[in-house]
Amino acid sequence: MAYVIVLLGTVIRNNLQKYYTIGYADRQERTIVVSGQGKVTATPDIAITDMGLTSDAATVSEAQKKNTDTMNQVIAKLKTLGIADKDIKTASYNIYPQYDYTDKGSVLKGYQVSQSLEIKIRDLTKANEVLALAGEFNLNNVSGLQFTIDDKEVYVAEARQMAIQKVAQKAKDLSQALGVKIVAIVSYNEYSNDTATPMYYGMGGLADSAKAVMPAPQVQAGSNDVVLNVDVTFEIR
Repeated sequence: MAYVIVLLGTVIRNNLQKYYTIGYADRQERTIVVSGQGKVTATPDIAITDMGLTSDAATVSEAQKKNTDTMNQVIAKLKTLGIADKDIKTASYNIYPQYDYTDKGSVLKGYQVSQSLEIKIRDLTKANEVLALAGEFNLNNVSGLQFTIDDKEVYVAEARQMAIQKVAQKAKDLSQALGVKIVAIVSYNEYSNDTATPMYYGMGGLADSAKAVMPAPQVQAGSNDVVLNVDVTFEIR
């Protein structure tokens, strides 16, 4: 009987211990988080810009014809500059009714058609000639010239290696300073910063005569920083 009582007590005690520890880790890990940043400066090898035209007319078909005639000429000229078909993409095409608003209400006065092209320029020496098309064809929607890197992963990998080397050195220094031993990696996280800055050219609102004499703008690609931040959580003892 005494044996049975002790056995039941032991079982009850063990079950209570399991109950009170449900949802808790077996042990609390001791960790430190070490961060490092890698930065690689690279020269952009492509430029991207949006160029388009907004046309007004009494009917949709008239507005479309005015817009299409000009934009087809722009596309043909882009190809003569060496821009490939794959690098010319229709970014938007919109048709809107236009109204005059009076005391008696709104009166339809015509339609507006707008079309925009996204153009990728791989030969950066042609960037100024592409922008000059805005003046040549009286384009009134030009938004942004952004220099970027086509194959950024090469530079991301280099920045990652730099960041990890910094993390490894910091972890070594901290373990010595704190008198602890690094035994395992608990987690790894990385995130990048895109520092490419677009340049904006607003062509709308210029008189036709001003557009006609506008020279090709001189543009400079400069450089872009490819930045990667790394956070590593280490278990220590």
